[in-house]
Amino acid sequence: MKKIVFAASLCLLLCSSIVRAAEPYKVGAVFAVTGPAALLGEPERNTVMMLAEQINAAGGINGHPLEVIIEDTEGDEAKTVLKVKKLISSDKVAAIIGPTRSGTTMAAIPLVEKAQIPMISCAAAEDIVKPVKKWVFKTPQSDADAVRRIYEKMKEMKLTKAAVMSGTTGFGTAGRDQLKKLAPEYGITIVADETYGPKDTDMTAQLTKIKGTDAQAIINWEIVPAQTTVMKNKKQLGITIPLFQSHGFGNIKYAQDAGDAAESVLFPCGLLFAVDTLPDSNLQKPVLAAYRKAYEEKFKTDVSAFGGYAWDALSLVVEALRAVGPDSVKIRDYIEQKKNFVGVSGIFSYSAEDHCGLNKMSFAMLTIKDGKIVVAK
Repeated sequence: MKKIVFAASLCLLLCSSIVRAAEPYKVGAVFAVTGPAALLGEPERNTVMMLAEQINAAGGINGHPLEVIIEDTEGDEAKTVLKVKKLISSDKVAAIIGPTRSGTTMAAIPLVEKAQIPMISCAAAEDIVKPVKKWVFKTPQSDADAVRRIYEKMKEMKLTKAAVMSGTTGFGTAGRDQLKKLAPEYGITIVADETYGPKDTDMTAQLTKIKGTDAQAIINWEIVPAQTTVMKNKKQLGITIPLFQSHGFGNIKYAQDAGDAAESVLFPCGLLFAVDTLPDSNLQKPVLAAYRKAYEEKFKTDVSAFGGYAWDALSLVVEALRAVGPDSVKIRDYIEQKKNFVGVSGIFSYSAEDHCGLNKMSFAMLTIKDGKIVVAK
């Protein structure tokens, strides 16, 4: 009888150990899957789903399945707060990736800082990580570095007078601030400063004012579809000076929506769109090529820089989970100490002083030629 009881107890112990070993590692994701920023959030959602499937098909993380709980913020700050609260309090996630937008990220920061849950944002504003917040990181290149690349290109083109257009979103406002702040450093004079709302559908008034100045180039800073309207209205008004867009232009669908009006637009972006031109010695090339191939085969659509931000964020968290398990404190510490992580957006090296991990060299200057994204010459 004692042998039977012992065997039964041993069986229960083994079974409970197996159950515990199979418990999923939970990661939260908050993306603007719908709403005005859906061209950003949808590829982020798709990428995370694809990557989680790949990881689980390969056996998970140290024998544990990866469970990514994806919430749609609709790009709204109040809804983002509710979704993040749910992930922290109800779902008990070990880390959060996203949000998609700069404004929604800023709204989420107090929550993750208080809860001490690491969050890796997929938004670009430098304000997200400067000054450094202990529990917050990001994967997109900073808007300040995007400005530097634009101004360097302008100097190369011998352009010194710029008209600035920007949206009133968090991303647009942060970019506008950097454009104004860094202009003197590059000898650029801002001769016009126009703004527009994220739902505006006509920019002719702002562009007409710009047409009346001596601007040699227009710099437009936004992520929502309004940036497509700027291109269309510019062409309608017969404005022929160069147009620069921000790195928020990193989805070919924006150019496709603008048609011929997008031709020759210049914008800084990661190397994803330039992967075919990279030498085999480039450390990012295998990562970029594999991501693009997998994404485009699975979803039958073009890859975007925004999906790359999500790939980087989840991949960093997964690497941390493999190393330290689902301990939020240890995950945060692991990411902060991570050096030379080869991602889609660049090669990241984080530190206690730098929660972005990238610099301006992670950008290439790209343009639209014959409806396709190519490296600018």
